[in-house]
Amino acid sequence: MQNVEELLKSRRNFLKGASMTGVAALLPMGFAAALNPTASWAASSTMIKTTHGTGFCNLGLFLVKERNLAKDDGVELDFVVTPSNADIATLFGAGIVEMSMIPYSNFITLYDAGAPVKIVAGGGVEGCMIVAAEGIKSAADLRGKTLGTFQADTLEVLPFDYLKKAGMSFKDVDVRYFNTSPEMAQAFISGAIDSMCHIEPYASQSLASRKGATIISDGTDLYGSEYSDCVLAVRTPLLEKNPGAVKAVIKALLVAQSQVEADPEAALKATVGRYYKTSMEAARDAKNKQPVKIDQRDQTSFILARGESLKELGYVKKIPDDKAIDWTLLEQVIAENQPLYDSLKLTSAGIA
Repeated sequence: MQNVEELLKSRRNFLKGASMTGVAALLPMGFAAALNPTASWAASSTMIKTTHGTGFCNLGLFLVKERNLAKDDGVELDFVVTPSNADIATLFGAGIVEMSMIPYSNFITLYDAGAPVKIVAGGGVEGCMIVAAEGIKSAADLRGKTLGTFQADTLEVLPFDYLKKAGMSFKDVDVRYFNTSPEMAQAFISGAIDSMCHIEPYASQSLASRKGATIISDGTDLYGSEYSDCVLAVRTPLLEKNPGAVKAVIKALLVAQSQVEADPEAALKATVGRYYKTSMEAARDAKNKQPVKIDQRDQTSFILARGESLKELGYVKKIPDDKAIDWTLLEQVIAENQPLYDSLKLTSAGIA
């Protein structure tokens, strides 16, 4: 079994196993202590430790935390902030956290490696954009240029698929991997890279901050509308021992989605600055490009099919099977809260 140090040094060999001690040794001072590794999950059954990303697909989860939307059902979230995007998958796969709002691609790598994890709900859709410098208008124009992204992320899958559709590959570009969303955005804005695949609100921020920059793909040209970006994934021990707590979070996410749809300005004011390191102006411009969509049952086939791209990239050995996703608790929450569900703008209502 590999230790976490090896995994963090080579992120293409995603998590196959890790000890609490190994993870803690690599974390910033004070951060490891906050994980409280000696506490059993049962001791905090109503306080769920979770990781999150930095894009608008996490907006619903941020509101659940900020507004205590699951508290009435006896559940609160304890966010474990990670040093880099890649560490989100590491901590989730190691069992340091029990739940994660995570890119479907990172989830697939963990599932393939044998981690006991399942997708139980959605998070956000669309919003993955290939932003390019002035003069770059197509895949062909990217040849020989630098491309920024994150490893094993939806933001790596999109440009991979985009280039493949044009008869190209990553061998035709100079791929640069980054650790955090602000870091990559700043690299593009400063001219350090020619293009990048990023999420909102950072894509819109970068577009507005670099003269002549354009979006050459927003994902819909490849995948169609409302394609999945991030999903809510849970470790199976929590899913099996406390499904009620997981249902409480899913219900709270549906409430959060309804709040975002009803008053997006209030949602931005509650999260910009604290979670999104960008301006309100950029956030307002981006808010409709990566909407919250918790019911992603209509994206099941899309998510599983992306395993082929991840296999070609060398992250997984096989395409995930349908056991990777379990919408059962989501469906129960919908049935128990039908008026709430019916009020939502983005759902998978009417699927077979």
